[in-house]
Amino acid sequence: MSNENKIIVIGSGFSGLSAATCLAQKGYKVCLLEKNKDIGGRARSFKEDGFTFDMGPSWYWMPDVFENYFEKFGKKVSDYYELKRLDPSYRVYFGENDKVDLPGSMSELIDLFESIESGSGIKLQKFLKESEYKYEVGMKDLVFKPGLSLTEFLDKRVISGALRLDLLKSMRKYIKSFFKNPKLQKLMEFPVLFLGGTPENTPAMYSLMNYADMSLGTWYPMGGMHKIIEGMAILAKELGVEIITNEAVTKINVKQGKVISASAENGEYPCEAIVASADYNHVEQQLLDPEYRRYDANYWDKRDMAPSSLLFYLGINKKIEGLKHHTLFFDEDFDAHAHDLYSDPKWPEKPLFYTCAPSVTDTTVAPVGQENLFLLMPTAPGLEDSPELREKYFHIMMDRLEKFSGQNIKEHIIYKRSYALSDFVNDYNAFKGNAYGLANTLRQTAILKPSMKNKKLPNLYYTGQLTVPGPGVPPSLISGQIVADLVQKEIKLASKNKYESII
Repeated sequence: MSNENKIIVIGSGFSGLSAATCLAQKGYKVCLLEKNKDIGGRARSFKEDGFTFDMGPSWYWMPDVFENYFEKFGKKVSDYYELKRLDPSYRVYFGENDKVDLPGSMSELIDLFESIESGSGIKLQKFLKESEYKYEVGMKDLVFKPGLSLTEFLDKRVISGALRLDLLKSMRKYIKSFFKNPKLQKLMEFPVLFLGGTPENTPAMYSLMNYADMSLGTWYPMGGMHKIIEGMAILAKELGVEIITNEAVTKINVKQGKVISASAENGEYPCEAIVASADYNHVEQQLLDPEYRRYDANYWDKRDMAPSSLLFYLGINKKIEGLKHHTLFFDEDFDAHAHDLYSDPKWPEKPLFYTCAPSVTDTTVAPVGQENLFLLMPTAPGLEDSPELREKYFHIMMDRLEKFSGQNIKEHIIYKRSYALSDFVNDYNAFKGNAYGLANTLRQTAILKPSMKNKKLPNLYYTGQLTVPGPGVPPSLISGQIVADLVQKEIKLASKNKYESII
């Protein structure tokens, strides 16, 4: 049987489903192999005791990225799920009786900034205007580059606006040039957490995230983030993608310098090319013979990884008064926690953390009169993970939540599940148990990220959070689109060269 036009995609997260669907639209026969029983990768969900829990991503930013994705196929977001804009977008605790709610309205947001620091309202408008420019260039130009060569970035718009992009200035320095109040600085630095870096080592170009946060807004797909995955899977199947779950790939087979098939637990899958949306390190170091690996173990050990996470999924048998959909606990020192994540990796002494309560917005994710609660604490990757450590930090987070909310919550927990480093390794083969991929530092941007192409095998490609454009749901969605275009371009070129050599 001919392998022509057959593409294997490994992994069914956002980038894998995106790549598979785009390739199917281009006319390829696509088979997507997923090691777990459920699709979605880190965006899986599960149901227990009447609760529906999203397992990973919980923030919906950059709605235009999702709209643009579905529009590629003549569809709309509303064909698959209902979006609701959150107002307030989120709450931030700076201490007991010291909190700020970020309003969805721009005029209210400007008033809030002005109430904290005189003159900051006008500065916020200027900051967001510059951030909008970075967003337009970054999310519509730069982010769609495959990152294979510097020549991709010899773009007139990029070159002419290089100074406005602030590529060589840090987020912290950039933010401090606008705002002097520590609370405002923390609010503006917060989106850096989604990039897996610190404000000191993240380029100020990523202030585009502030535009996504404050101008484009924070949204929620009713039913949970997994509704996005469900919609993407429906679309993929409509276009002919075959999705096979419980099928872990065990080896990528090579013959005469090209990938010819993927061996999995239940069979072998011949193909013309493979797109790996699974963990890049795992695919390279475990599924390929050594002579076909582009990077060695030393290379990977030197990468700056984004954090892992300690997560708790909780069912509460009452409503929690005053709880917001998203709440950030910034009552401890940001830099001290960052030090424990990056400089001297260890379990944090005084952690920051985050809670998500989708049941505040969505009555379908918890029984009537009850609360669906998700806790997340960033941790350094590669740490020891034990039930005792998980329980220790569970009580640290819950004690602060109870203190700030003024309510007893622990005794009302009727369902509890934890998830941390060892689970990320077991479920996703995640390098060092990472949750978000690579940190978006200057030395790990664009062509300095692990390449989308395997240099030694012309028909093996990579997509997702360990390659371009980087960590996060919208970048992963875009990553799948980029690699699909790259695969099509190179297969066509190979066919043309083969034809010309014959004649």
